[in-house]
Amino acid sequence: MDIKWEKFRNGTDIRGVALEGVEGESVNLTEEVVNIIGASFGVWLSNKKNKNFNGLKISVGTDSRLSAEKLKNALIKGLTDLGCEVYDCGMASTPAMFMTTILEEYNFDGAIMVTASHLPFNRNGMKFFTKEGGVEKENIVEVLSIAEENDFAKVQNKGEVKIIDFISVYCDILVNKIREGVNDPVDKLKPLRDFKIIVDAGNGAGGFFVDKVLKPLGADTTGSQFIEPDGRFPNHIPNPEEKEAMASIQKAVLENHADLGIIFDTDVDRAAVVDGEGNEINRNRLIALISSVILEEHPNSIIVTDSITSNGLKTFIEERLGGVHHRFKRGYKNVINEAIRLNKEGKECCLAIETSGHAALKENYFLDDGAYLIAKILIKMAKIKLEENKSLHSLIKELEEPLESLELRMKIKSEDFKAYGNKIIEDLESYCETEKGWHIIPNNYEGIRVACDKEVGDGWFLLRLSLHDPVMPLNIESDSEEGIKFILSKLLEFLSKYKHIDFTAVNSYLNLK
Repeated sequence: MDIKWEKFRNGTDIRGVALEGVEGESVNLTEEVVNIIGASFGVWLSNKKNKNFNGLKISVGTDSRLSAEKLKNALIKGLTDLGCEVYDCGMASTPAMFMTTILEEYNFDGAIMVTASHLPFNRNGMKFFTKEGGVEKENIVEVLSIAEENDFAKVQNKGEVKIIDFISVYCDILVNKIREGVNDPVDKLKPLRDFKIIVDAGNGAGGFFVDKVLKPLGADTTGSQFIEPDGRFPNHIPNPEEKEAMASIQKAVLENHADLGIIFDTDVDRAAVVDGEGNEINRNRLIALISSVILEEHPNSIIVTDSITSNGLKTFIEERLGGVHHRFKRGYKNVINEAIRLNKEGKECCLAIETSGHAALKENYFLDDGAYLIAKILIKMAKIKLEENKSLHSLIKELEEPLESLELRMKIKSEDFKAYGNKIIEDLESYCETEKGWHIIPNNYEGIRVACDKEVGDGWFLLRLSLHDPVMPLNIESDSEEGIKFILSKLLEFLSKYKHIDFTAVNSYLNLK
């Protein structure tokens, strides 16, 4: 087959175009391709576990995408043709699929989630798990190498397919977790009975949280929206980082006089919340909120975040909460693996969280699980209401936030974009040594982060190379009005000599032609 298999790798995931409908994007993630990838994962897992195919048990689930069912069936066929036993979990969440490998009564050898997270309706992909967690990028390379060989022994006795309702099992775990965590002396079974909590699932897979988690705990969920699965995503993309999505849940909270709004991404490995006043608790605020919970339970713990978190967050974690803020690299697997590494070195780290909303807790196998994150927040919300008559916002009221913040993405038009981008960063390091009022921030793990004195922008910027794409993302924050424009203008003076950078986004922000 004339297929460039490496093109399907996106970090630790498989992703591709599964449906027609977007101009310029032709279908490449076909049923045939997915069938082969399924068989390849079976071979890889057989080698890893040192088991025969007929001894392997593998679970498969999907989000709400239009292409989910046909790709799931192709995946299952690839596995059962080898002789593997497959457990069809139907629509589920990515974290739930991982839990099928952990729970003693299931203990599956591997799990596959058919999802492309928050990407548009025409895309799809796969995430793979063993009980050690999500597979690493080198494992995906190995799986795709097996696919390229496309040499599979078909067996006479095909593997059996069993259908299980695992999302209900997963939800029972969350419900019991919240009941035990709140320990309400009046009604232990319904600790959320005095709260109105609404969910926006964006028509992704997260609608289950209403009927299977919140209602059994007694919450009034009137006003929840877009909880019916619909892979067209007709209302907004299920992505807590999208302004339209956050504005939608904020509006719903205020109109329904809710105590809390919850928003999930498509496959429920990310989440964010809105408080009863309509305040968005996302990105730095979300990190601050869950850090306050974790550091109360585990004083002095290290909190690993990605590289673009604010100065105010670092101050909040270290000076207000008494924790240690370890700012690392972008990419949820990067922050998770760094947290795991620190613990192996004997340095307690109980939380790894990216500003996108991927939050992984040590107590939950360092799995990035949006529903588990929300469970922890719900426990805290109920407890402080019960014991102190306070709201969630009281936990982060001392978080200092920048006056201005901005993220721009500049395309690199050079064929060897990584070398070109790294050369710019190297040159910028030298430039900063002579630029008055600019100071390189030490212990930075990707790109270059620069602090800017009050008279030259009053903030900081981070220029880095994208993990996968020919793009240089630029993050800037400032504590002064027009500070971002000042910093960006000065930075453009340096960058303008690089002819293979597309400055369209920069020029647009600065109102330049």
